[in-house]
Order: sequence, then C-alpha cells, then structure tokens
Amino acid sequence: MERLRALLLTARPSQSIYRRVEGPPQGHLEEEEEDGEEGAKLPAHFCPMELKGPEPLGSRPGQQNLIPWAAAGRKAAPYLVLTALLIFTGAFLLGYVAFRGSCQACGDSVLVVSEDNSEQGLDSHQGTLYWSDLQAMFLRLLGEGHLEDTIRQTSRRERMAGSAGMAALAQDILAVLSRQKLDHVWTDTHYVGLQFPDRAHPNALHWVDEDGTVGEQLPLEDPDAYCPYSATGNVTGKLVYAHYGRPEDLQDLRARGVEPAGCLLLVRVGETSFAQKVATAQYAGARGVLLYPDPADFSQDPHKPGLSRQRAVYGHVHLGTGDPYTPGFPSFNQTQFPPVASSGLPSIPAQPISADIASHLLRMLKGPVGPQEWQGHLPATLYRLGPGPVLHLSVNNHRTSTPISNIFGCIEGFAEPDHYVVIGAQRDAWGPGAAKSAVGTAILLELVQTFSSMVSNGFRPRRSLLFISWDGGDFGSVGSMEWLEGYLSVLHLKAVVYVSLDNAVLGDDKFHAKTSPLLINLIENILKQVDSPNHSGQTLYEQVVFTNPSWEAEVIRPLPMDSSAYSFTAFAGVPAVEFSFLEDDQDYPFLHTKEDTYENLHRMLQGRLPAVAQAVAQLAGQLLIRLSHDHLLPLDFGRYGDVVLRHIGNLNEYSGDLKARGLTLQWVYSARGDYIRAAEKLRKEIYSSEESDERLMRMYNVRIMRVEFYFLSQYVSPADSPFRHIFLGHGDHTLGALLDHLRLLRPEASRAPKASSELLPSLGFQESRFRRQLALLTWTLQGAANALSGDVWNIDNNF
Repeated sequence: MERLRALLLTARPSQSIYRRVEGPPQGHLEEEEEDGEEGAKLPAHFCPMELKGPEPLGSRPGQQNLIPWAAAGRKAAPYLVLTALLIFTGAFLLGYVAFRGSCQACGDSVLVVSEDNSEQGLDSHQGTLYWSDLQAMFLRLLGEGHLEDTIRQTSRRERMAGSAGMAALAQDILAVLSRQKLDHVWTDTHYVGLQFPDRAHPNALHWVDEDGTVGEQLPLEDPDAYCPYSATGNVTGKLVYAHYGRPEDLQDLRARGVEPAGCLLLVRVGETSFAQKVATAQYAGARGVLLYPDPADFSQDPHKPGLSRQRAVYGHVHLGTGDPYTPGFPSFNQTQFPPVASSGLPSIPAQPISADIASHLLRMLKGPVGPQEWQGHLPATLYRLGPGPVLHLSVNNHRTSTPISNIFGCIEGFAEPDHYVVIGAQRDAWGPGAAKSAVGTAILLELVQTFSSMVSNGFRPRRSLLFISWDGGDFGSVGSMEWLEGYLSVLHLKAVVYVSLDNAVLGDDKFHAKTSPLLINLIENILKQVDSPNHSGQTLYEQVVFTNPSWEAEVIRPLPMDSSAYSFTAFAGVPAVEFSFLEDDQDYPFLHTKEDTYENLHRMLQGRLPAVAQAVAQLAGQLLIRLSHDHLLPLDFGRYGDVVLRHIGNLNEYSGDLKARGLTLQWVYSARGDYIRAAEKLRKEIYSSEESDERLMRMYNVRIMRVEFYFLSQYVSPADSPFRHIFLGHGDHTLGALLDHLRLLRPEASRAPKASSELLPSLGFQESRFRRQLALLTWTLQGAANALSGDVWNIDNNF
C-alpha cells in the first residue's frame, strides 16, 4: 500500500512544450519533449503519459520511520488512495474530453483549427501552427502589400472585355501569378456574344412632331454609354415618368390614371437592376426605356465629389447571367450549339441618358404631379407623370463574337486537394472602373502574394485555394457563369465556397455581406477578428452593433442577380458571399460611369481607401484560412431550417383560404421538420465522433459542403430555369413564386403589384399550378433533408 501511495503522489505525465524557432520568421513552432529522451520512438497508438515512481521519502532500506503520527496515517491510507484514484480518474476523463484529438502521438497528426486549435502538416519535421499563429502570419505578410498603387495603376488601363488593353492586362496578371508559389496557373478562354454600340450608326433620341414626323435630335451628352443586350430598332411613343420602374411604381401610375402601355418610360437608376427595370416595363406593355441618374439618389455632402449631370450610367439589360446566346451551355465554341437566345433578353430597346437630358424631358411632361417620394433633385423641375411629348428612340447596338479569358491560380490542399475554396474578382470594366473592378483585382493579387508567402513560411491548407480573375463581368458575370456552365458537373462536387471581391469598396460608412445563410455564423466570427478601418479601437463587429444591436439585420443581405456570387449559389449550389463597404444609405455615384476613377474614389473616401481595402483583404483572407484549413467545415447547415420557418409565417396567412378549397400546406411543414431533425442528428453525430478520424471527418465535410446544392430543384431543367435554387432562384419552382401565387387567393391581390421579380402573366389563382409549385418546393426540401441524413438506411422520415 505504501508503494502504491508513493506512485500516486509522485506520478505526473510528460508535457509537450512549444517554442518558436529562432532565426528567419518562418511561422513554424518547434516541439521539445520535457523529461524524455531525445529521438525516442513511440508506437503510433501510444500517448506519452509516462508514470515515474521514485522511492518515497522515509522508505529507504534500513531507515526507520520515527514520526509519531505515522500510525494514524497508515489507518487513513485506504481513504487517501480512494480519493486520489477518484481525482485522477475525473481529471483523466475531463482531460480526454477537452483535449481529444490534440495528442500528437495518438494516430493522426492533423488537428482541428478553430479559435484555439492548431494545424500540423504531414511532414513530421514541420512544426505546429495554431490559429493565432496563422492569423498573425497572414496579417504580417498582408501588411507588406501595395494595394493603393495596384488600384491606381489598374484603373488607368483600358480593359473593356475583348479589347487589346484587356489582353495586355491578362498577360500581366498571368505573369504575376506565375511568379508566385502556386501549384497550378492557367487560363480558360470562352467565345461569347457581347453587344457593342455601332460607331457608324450611334444610338439617338429625337423629338417627334405633331404630324408624326421625326424631328430635332436631342444631343446625348455621353454617347459612349449604352445598355448591352438591349433590343435594337426604332420605337416611338409618348413619354411617361415611372420613378424607379418597379412593379409597384407602374401600378401606382395606373392608379393615378396614367397608362404605361404604348409609351416610353423615363426611370431613375437605383433600387433595382437595369434588367429588372426593362423587364418590368416590357411586361407592362411599354415600347422602350430611358434610364437616368437622379442627384437625389446620391450623397449631397458638399465635401464629397458628385456625378456630373452630363454623365450617363452604363448597365446591361439581360435578366440573367452569362452569355445570353448560349443559355445553359458553355461558350467554348458557339458553332456546336443551336442558335437560341435567353428568355431574359428584352424585346424593347433601352438607352441611358444624362441627368441634364432627363431634366429637359421632365420639364416637358404634363399630367398629374408625382407623389412626394417620387420627387428628385433636378433643378427647377416639378416631377409630373405625363404623358408628355412624343419621342423616337433608335438603338443600333450590334452583337460580336468575342474571346474572353479567365485566369486561375491554385494552391493545392494536402488533405482534401479535390475540395476547392474559390475567391474571385472581376477584371474588366467599362470606363476606368476603379471601384467596379480595380479594387477587387488589387485585393485578389495581394491575397495571392500573401498566401504564397505563407506557403513559403510553412502554411499548408487542408483544401485547395483557387484564385480567379474573371473577364466579361460588366456584361452580366459572363466569365464566371460560362466557367460554371462548363464545369458544373465537377464543381457541385468539389467547390466548397465562393468569395467575391467585386464592389468591395463603394464607401466606408456601412458594411454589408451579401451571402448564403450557411456562411452567416462564420462571417460574424470573422468580423470580431478584423479592426474597423474608420473607428479606432473597435472591431468591425463592434462598429456594427454600436449602431444596431441586431448585427445580422444591419449587415446581412441576400445575393443579388448582378453579383458574380449569385450564379455560384443559385445556379451551381455553392454557398457564396460578397463583401461591400458602402456610403451611409447612398449609392456610390460613379459606379458604371466614365467618372469611376481612382481620384474620385480616393476623394469620396477622404483618404481612407487603403485602410478600407486592407480591411476587406483581412476579412477575405481570414475567411479563406478558416474555410481551407479547419478540420471540419465551418458552415451552419442548420440555418436553412430557420429560413424556411421565416417563410412559413408568410405562408400561414393563406392556410384558411387553402382549407376552404380543400388544399393544405402540411407537406411543406413536414419536409421542414424532417430537415431540422436531419440537421440536428448530423450535429450530434459530429459532436460525438473522433476528430482525428480522417475518413469520418471527410464524410461529414462532403455532406456539409453539398447542403447548398441540395436546394437546387432537381425537377426543373437547368437550360429552362438556370437558377434552380428554391430560396434564391427565379422561376415557378421557388418559394417566392409560390407566395406570389397564394396572394391571388385574396380578391385585392389581383390588383396589387407583384412582390417578386417574376414577370409571368397571371390569370388568377389556379389549383393545378399551386399543386405543381407545392410539389416542386416540397420534394426539393425533402430531398435536402434526405441527403443531409446520410446513407439511405439512416433516413428516418416522418413525412
């Protein structure tokens, strides 16, 4: 008993001590073993918990114990032993739970990365890198960049898609990537149909005399501005002012006795995309659209630069993304495909005009005065609705087959090289494009150089990092969409997340993240790691919650169709995010104009451009580290259950109307319940599993990374409905379309404007259409629940 007591009192495990290697900063840590022989070999399954038992004091041979209370001690020994065993057992179990998977000698050498965990490469001579080490290494190396110089130089280069200047820039970027420590660098060329103005026959706007004769031409002060993919031809009609050209605006026009059908609509830039404005006008029967920038939609701060009233705003009008002349197919060689066109191409012409021309036209309008919220800030102008004078619009754009090139660089992952974390930025621009694409391109190149230096300093991501410079972005994310169409069957199995750097810096007052719900929790975590660029001593998260305690309501926005990130999620089923710093409740005035220069962007941010761009780079870079390096993908797969729940609140409004017709939404409720149960079951499986089990972790990661793909409806054609996502997509299969249809159950709904961007004619509520919509929505949601459950024998539906 004395011997056992001595062992328990003196036993202690050997400890691993990590110290940073002296010399050049490599970002490695060196491990020393305390109380162990150097170079000792241990079995792979053995954890170094060595018990040493030196002889206890007072127990040496021949030495007599003369302590008077020794006898009492001997009587208490059994209780002391029992207490020590209980303490030892409890400490061992707690230690096992807390540090499970962190013993480097126990099996796998690759550990989980989170807030306080580490990574160790497959090479046993490479030290261990903790999250704090990786974060510090990234921030140190990122600080060596020259973001501002790259933004300035890029914005001063001509780089319209298909131009000689773009070809030269592409070669320069390819050379930059080739000099970095990347595993693969390559380009991908597509031949796409782009629309350009006809220099010999420029677009024109004329007055029309009372006898119908085309008269004097209105001088278009910015003749280079045009709307790619506008219908071509000549149209004539009276002018009507339609505010932002939204469905509710046109409904308001009709309510005030002004009919938009057969007229030319004058609409303001903002609120919705050019494509949505033209599609809405077309649906209302308008003959054409004129788009102008109103000063009321931009900052009125006299200390900040404003858009010249002689400038028009560029924007494409294809209600979709990619090459509209090969919908659903990649444009590697157009001649292989039949001559088809996207249903998102408009059938009416559209032309941007300057604020000065718009002011002149508004002064000619008659009819009722527009509502107060329709009044803008054009000088000496009362915004009447019309109708006004008759105008003749001539649009002569022509289509050209144009080669565009995407540029790729890759750092291969060491554990899951076939899973890609993708980050991209648009390279082309109409005009200088400082904010539109120069900022994103500069941040992308800086991140490539930073991660390349990190690789040289010992960083090896688990998953592959894929850096992409896109071409054709100003024509509707053509480069990214064509790549997705070309490799869709591969990417939905391999792409983990897409991070977009487009439109990253449009101000510095507000921060927005347009994102898939799967990334919201991760974004919140990263915001707490990045310092605010304009609030010293605060993180971005603290800056946000200072003005609004609900950070999610303040920051998170849905993905818009005009973002390259949208196609990744709504078309390919890959979760995506696009970060943007914005002006406070005002649009950046120079976007898509010839005044989007480095100088204007620098003045707008009052010298804070480098700091804001650096903040975006830090956000994106730390997001990439977590996504490429964490043992388990940090995607919140249960979040979509909350998304469905929010929508169910809207659906419940019509349950009584449906019940009166013998219909029910119960299927949707049941499918949502199955999804919630499948997500909770997977979460419990992961929590109770061994993180060191590489095979098991990979299985979990595969299920997690495909959650977004599960919400692409498998029952509609990608060629007919490319955006198949039931929550973020467009078409009759979406939850938004079902809700719009349910609104027709109420008598007043037939006269109300459509809430969504779906522009199909409506004949009132139809039971057959409702049943089809419900089936499409329900079985897609149920399929997501089944896929999340894992193997077929694990599926336990309560449907």
